[in-house]
Amino acid sequence: MNDFWQQHKERLRGYVARRVRERDAIDDILQDVYLKAHLSLHRLKSKGKITSWLYRITANTIADHYRTQSPTSELLADLAAPEGERNYGAELADCLRPLIATLPETYRTALLLSELEGLPQKEVAVRLGLSLSGAKSRIQRGRERLRAQLLACCDIECERGRIVGYSPRDGNDRFCKKPCD
Repeated sequence: MNDFWQQHKERLRGYVARRVRERDAIDDILQDVYLKAHLSLHRLKSKGKITSWLYRITANTIADHYRTQSPTSELLADLAAPEGERNYGAELADCLRPLIATLPETYRTALLLSELEGLPQKEVAVRLGLSLSGAKSRIQRGRERLRAQLLACCDIECERGRIVGYSPRDGNDRFCKKPCD
């Protein structure tokens, strides 16, 4: 961890410095990032994703810093990931159409209408000739099946409800070929 930390410390310092007004807080935040990363390293699933993982820890630590300042201070709007970082959620979205196509017709149609066309569930129910609870059920079951297929295809790394990395499972890159390569 120390070698990797030395490689990224200055870039992380710059990342923090662009987001924190108090110059004396920068080293405190970096120290917190190092401690959090060191204590959580055993939970990191993919060592190849350590850079984005460190930036996510840093962004969360900066948010924690502002949270403790005062309840009226605003968080910086630019706590988003640094430029050049991949948008894993958008990449995985490209995998969804071929996966949806493999679902049984009842779930496929419900998901296409609700998720890709953006129709409200009431409208999905009308179009499919179902009750509202029936449409909700189909959509939910379709989501569950789609989720299971996606997890069978890729190892997905999430943090606080956000996708921070993924990689194809061995021999299962049939649907994720383009983004997971």
